[in-house]
Amino acid sequence: MLDTGLLIIRLVVGLLFVGHGAQKLFGWFGGYGPKGTGGWMESVGIKPGVMMAVLAGLMELLGGLFFAAGLFTWVAAALIVLAMLGAIVKVHMKNGLWVTANGYEYNLVLVAVAVGVALTGAGAYSIDALL
Repeated sequence: MLDTGLLIIRLVVGLLFVGHGAQKLFGWFGGYGPKGTGGWMESVGIKPGVMMAVLAGLMELLGGLFFAAGLFTWVAAALIVLAMLGAIVKVHMKNGLWVTANGYEYNLVLVAVAVGVALTGAGAYSIDALL
């Protein structure tokens, strides 16, 4: 059951990160692509906006793909954690904890999930287990 639980967590969290990365990189799933996301990033003080949007998008896309697959899980978790720490520090921290006030609550949950899976291991249903 543990391995099935880890698979469910990895797939849901990992694939959602893939979607967020695709929003930033390609404008898919209602995203704004690098130019639109970069413009927003510049408006909140993250510069240079387009480069940072591409970097964040790559971290989310690759981190999500690796996390979902259970491939180099600790690297995937590190990419997810870095992306979320950036979001916490640059966007959400000033609003406090609760997501209802645009706080960092949800980002913190994602950090905990990524770190927890990295420390536990990806489970038997992962590419890491096959390697």
